[in-house]
Amino acid sequence: MQPKVFDEKFFCLSGDSIELRLIDTYDGGDGELPFYWWDIILKSKNVPIGKISFRIGHNYHSYYNGNIGYEIDEIYRGNQYSLLACQLVLQVARYYEMDKIYLSCDYDNIASYKTIEKLGAKLIEEIVPPEDYFFYYEGIEKQRIYELKIY
Repeated sequence: MQPKVFDEKFFCLSGDSIELRLIDTYDGGDGELPFYWWDIILKSKNVPIGKISFRIGHNYHSYYNGNIGYEIDEIYRGNQYSLLACQLVLQVARYYEMDKIYLSCDYDNIASYKTIEKLGAKLIEEIVPPEDYFFYYEGIEKQRIYELKIY
C-alpha cells in the first residue's frame, strides 16, 4: 500500500496529558512500511518521555512487527502513557482507511501486552516469527500477535 502523502495534521497530536510531536516520516522500502515517528511529550512538564511510531498499511512483515511501536522512558512507566499515545495514533489508521491494525510484543512483556489489551486488541496467536521475517534473528523470542479492529 502506497500511502497518501504524509499529512501535516498528524505532525502534532494532542491529548489531555500527552502530545505527540513528529520526529520524522519514512517512505518505506525493502519490506518496511511507510511510517510516522513521534516523541511522546508530557504536557505538564513539556518533556519527552518516550517515542511512538505508526506503520501505514499491512504486509507480511507488519503482522509480526505490528503497526504501532512504542517505548516509554523507565522513570515514566506505569502511568498508561503508552496507552494514551496509542489511542492518539488510531486517528491516523482511520485516515489511511485501515480497518484493522496489528500489534505485537515479546511474549513475556507484561506491561506491553496489558497496554495492547486495554486498547481493545484481541490476541490472535503466540508464535516465534519465521526466519523470512525481516527482523528475525537467531533466538528471537516468541511474540504475542494482536489485532485491533478500527471503527
